Amino acid sequence: MTETRTQKLLSGAILLVASLLGLGAFLYPFFQASLPSTGMMAHATDAPLLFILLLLLCLAAVFASLTGRQMTSKLVAVLGILTALSAVLRVAPGPAGFSAIFLLPILAGYCYGPTFGFLLGALSLLVSALIGGSVGPWMPYQMFATGWVGLLSGWLPELPWQRRWEPVMLAVWGWVLGLVFGAIMNIWFWPFLAGSAQAGQGWQPGMSIWPALRNYAAFYVATSLWWDVGRAGGNALLLLLFGAPILRVLRRFRSRFRFDVVPEVVLTRSQSPRPQ
Repeated sequence: MTETRTQKLLSGAILLVASLLGLGAFLYPFFQASLPSTGMMAHATDAPLLFILLLLLCLAAVFASLTGRQMTSKLVAVLGILTALSAVLRVAPGPAGFSAIFLLPILAGYCYGPTFGFLLGALSLLVSALIGGSVGPWMPYQMFATGWVGLLSGWLPELPWQRRWEPVMLAVWGWVLGLVFGAIMNIWFWPFLAGSAQAGQGWQPGMSIWPALRNYAAFYVATSLWWDVGRAGGNALLLLLFGAPILRVLRRFRSRFRFDVVPEVVLTRSQSPRPQ
C-alpha cells in the first residue's frame, strides 16, 4: 500500500512538473528585458525542446500510472483508442472556432481522473496535428492547453446520485473551458506582436500588470472573443447531446479494467495452517 501511494505521489509530481513547465513557457516572455517582434514564429527555436520535454513527461506519467496501479495495460489501450478518436474529431471541420477535440478529454478526465485527462488532451492534440499537417511552434502550447482541459475536468466532483444533471454541469464546464482555452492560447504569441502596444492592444517590456491586462482584454475582444464563443457553444452542445451515453461507456470500461488492490497478508509460522 505504501508503494502504491508513493507511485501516486510520483504521478502527481510529474503532472505538477509538466504544468509548471507549461506555465513557464507561456509566461517567460513577460520577464524578458526585450523581445523580438516576430509574431507567431517567436518560439521557432524553443518549441522543439518544449515538445520533447512534454512528450517525455507524458511517457513518464504513463509509466508511473502503470507501476502505481492507477492504470492497467487495458486502460492504456483505451487511452490510445480515445486519443485516435479525439484526433479525428479535431480534424473534422466545424463553424467558427468549433472543435470537437475537447469532448473526450473533458469526459475522460471527469471519469478517469486528472492524469488520464491530461494525457488524453495533450496526446490528442499531437496526433491531430500530425494528421492535419498543422505542426508548428504553436503545437506544444496547444498540447499543454488541451492537456489542462482534461486535467481540470478530472477535479470535478462526480454526481452519482444525480446522474441526470451531469450533462448540464459538464456542458457549463465545457462552455467555460472553451473561452479559457482561447484566452490562454493567445498568450503564446501576444507579447511578440509588433505595433500592437502602440494601438493599445499589446505588451511592452516593463509594462505593469494592470495596463497589460487592459491591453490584452482589448486584444482578446477585438480578435478572438467571437471565435472562442463558437468553440464554447460547440463544447456545451456536444456535452449536452452525447455526454451521458459516452460517460456510460467510459464507466463500463472503468469498472472492468480497474485494479482492486488487496493488502498482502503474511502468515507467521504460528499462524500457518497445521496439517491434519
